[in-house]
This record gives sequence, C-alpha cells and structure tokens, in this order.
Amino acid sequence: MKLRILIAAATGAMVLAGCSGSSNPLVEVPVERPEVKPGKNVIFFLGDGMGITTMTAARIYKVGEEGDLTIDTLPESGFVTTYSNDAQVTDSAPSMAAYMTGVKANNEVIAMSANTSARDAGGKSYVNGADSTCPAGNGTPADTLLEIMKAKGYSTGVVTTTRITHATPAATYSHICHRDGENNIAAQLTPKGAGFNSKLSDGVDVIFGGGRRHFLPKADADSKRSDSRDLVAEFKAAGYTYASNFAEFDKIGAATPKVVGLFHKDHMTYDLDRDAAKEPSLAQMTGKSIDLLNSKKTGFFLMVEGGRIDHALHATNARRALQETVAFDEAIKVALDKMQLVDPGLKNTLVVVTADHDHSILLNGYAKRTGKTTSSEPGVLGLVKNVATGQPERDINNNPYTVIGFGNGPNHLATRGALSDMQVADKDYMQESVIPTEAGGETHGGTNVFIGAQGLGPRISAACSTTPKCSAW
Repeated sequence: MKLRILIAAATGAMVLAGCSGSSNPLVEVPVERPEVKPGKNVIFFLGDGMGITTMTAARIYKVGEEGDLTIDTLPESGFVTTYSNDAQVTDSAPSMAAYMTGVKANNEVIAMSANTSARDAGGKSYVNGADSTCPAGNGTPADTLLEIMKAKGYSTGVVTTTRITHATPAATYSHICHRDGENNIAAQLTPKGAGFNSKLSDGVDVIFGGGRRHFLPKADADSKRSDSRDLVAEFKAAGYTYASNFAEFDKIGAATPKVVGLFHKDHMTYDLDRDAAKEPSLAQMTGKSIDLLNSKKTGFFLMVEGGRIDHALHATNARRALQETVAFDEAIKVALDKMQLVDPGLKNTLVVVTADHDHSILLNGYAKRTGKTTSSEPGVLGLVKNVATGQPERDINNNPYTVIGFGNGPNHLATRGALSDMQVADKDYMQESVIPTEAGGETHGGTNVFIGAQGLGPRISAACSTTPKCSAW
C-alpha cells in the first residue's frame, strides 16, 4: 500500500491518507487517522540529489557501516517517486515545486501549472542569459507552501548552499517557466520592487545562501544582471539587514526583523573547501534561521537545502558529495536539537527530510567492510578489497576498481590502469563512469528517494507515492 502524505499548509500538520495499489495512483482510499492538533512550525529539509546510494555512502564515510547519521534516526520514513510531468527522470525545478505546490510540472518549470512549457515549439528555452523570455499565457502560477503559510501569518525562511535563485530555493517563493531566468527570480524575491511576488506579502523573513550576482547592478564586476537594478540596496530599503560574509552573519541578533545573507557571488563553497572565516556552514545558517524565526512567536516555515550534494555528484566527485551530505546531516541535527529546546517533544513542530531526485552513483562489488573514512583510511572512497584477503579485487583486465562508481559521467576510462587508495580518495578525484559525458555532465537518476519525519503528525508507515502526493496541501 502507498500512503499519501499531506503537509497541511494552514496548520503545519502532516496528515496521511491511503492510496490504492491499483495502476491509477490518483485513486484514494480513506484511512481513519487520529485527529491532529494544528502545528506551529514546519522545517522542510531537501538534500538535492541525495538518493539512497548517496545516503548509504555518506553514512559509511562518516560513521562506518554500523553507525547512524541523524537522518537515520528519524522515527518515520518512506520513499517517494520523483518523475516529472514530461520526463522519467526529473530535474530539481519540478520536483521541488511538486513538494511545495502539489502540482507535477514539466522539467525546468518552477511552481507553475502542468501545462507550462519551458521551451518553444522549436525546442528553444524561454530564457536569454539569466533573463526570462516566458510568453504571456504560458501556464499559471501554483501556490507554494511558503506563500500559503505567509498568508496565514507565519514567518518564513529559505536557506541553501546554492544560489538563492537556484531551482530548489526558488520553488518556495517564485513562479517561472524556465529555471534559468534567475534575474527574474531574484526580482520576485525582492520586496516592493518591480517583479516582486506580492504573495510574499512583506517578504520572506530570513534568506541565506549564495548568488549575489543576480542581485547586483550590471556595472558590478560580479553581476550577471542585464539591468542597473541594485536588489541588495532594494532589500536594505525594505528594512532588511544584509550580510555578505561570516562576520556580518555572526553579528545578526535573534530579534533582527528581516535578514538577507548572500555569502558568495555564485554558489557557496563546498564544505570541504569552505573558509569558515568567510562563509557560514549550512548548520550555522540553519541554527541562526531558527533563532530568528522562533523569536517572532508566530510559528514558521523554514526550507533548508543541502544544494551542493547535487553539484559534486554531477562532477562524479564522491568525496565532496559525501562531505556535503554530512554537512546537510549536521544541519538536521542542529534543527532537531534547537527545536527540542524550544518545543520539547516537538509537539508543535514537524521536521521533514527528503530529496528531489537521485543520481547515477553506485556502490561496486562485494567489498570488505571499510569503516569510516579517516586521514589514513579511505573507507568507502577507496578500492574494492577482497573480504578474505583484504587485497584489491581485480577486473577481467587484472586492474583494481573503486567502491564508488557512476553510471555516467566525465571520467570514462577506455583502459583503466593501476589505481591506488590514495589516488581515488583524493578530494579532486572523479570516480569512473560507464557512459562518457562532458565535464560536470553526469545525470540525475530516476529511482525513489527517502522521506523521513519527526514531530507533530501521524505516522509514515509505508512508502509514499509521487512528489505531489507528499505535499497536496
């Protein structure tokens, strides 16, 4: 049996209703559930590209085969199918938007109706540089959970390690026919200015991430805008406190009314390479956001994205991908710990953790258990070792191979030579792939993803259905 998970936007409560096992996934069967008290807070965590294999590898990387990450301790869990309206394998835009709106849209479309197209009849994208060229009448906006909760008087926050205008964070607050129109997405986020999304009322209360380039006037060397608008200045004029680095971030007090932090011109730096004196971690941004939102005493909706898991996987760069997943898990722990202090037992809080799609990553062979990765032991990042002898396993050409591989990606080797643990565990090593692609061209995968929850609401007792059914508000 599949369960339909509904996060009730007006209450913050997670409600479940059964689905039949028929071939029609839209046929619902009523299931008796206990009445749920309206909730006060919803924290929605999204690990971009964090499929089951990535979660497994990250667990071994951090704590070994027998250990648990925080995500493993969530008391309720299930699985979600992620296909989009027009593709077997989704991209982040329609997948995250499906969670936020309950509408399954086409690839590259953000929070719009199912009949919205990202391209014209000739296949040309409705975007010019970072400017949208979406024609009038091309679909209609679909209300997001953040918008609905804002209208109900809740405080709201969006946190990511990507550009704040990237597909996943954008799906909480914007509506556009093509995800690459990031200049327009930035304008939709900026209160009182041209193009602002009025459904955000006085604006999203807490905004942390990267992507300054879409908020700076074109004369600025870091800008990607095609006009002279200074959206950072517009945020300040609308009463926001602005932070561009860790020092400014650290000074933000819990009572600060409105905050926008843009800590990099592009995506924020990978956690493995991050300068802690310049950029806050995802865990730090999550903790600060909760402090800020909770201080308002209105109840809140907070979306937190571990966005660069996906980017490292596209590069088949396993070490950075696994470290990004661990950093994401640390943010989940911070959120749970903080909320237990302010809401013991999470009686008025729902924390949901999931992903938008998988990748083509895989774990190879009958590898001997490795334990966690250390400075001297590569762990899951190393070569497949024979269980009995501890020596590297060999392929039919008598060459060793890695535990982690990819179905496709840039490091396709016509002939694989000798590899060492030191070589393949390096932070810059790109794992081998079966199908060759250009650099950064590894693709998403179409398998189910994890969903877990803790706090207010009935139980997730079986596999969840597709993404809109996990969020049909």
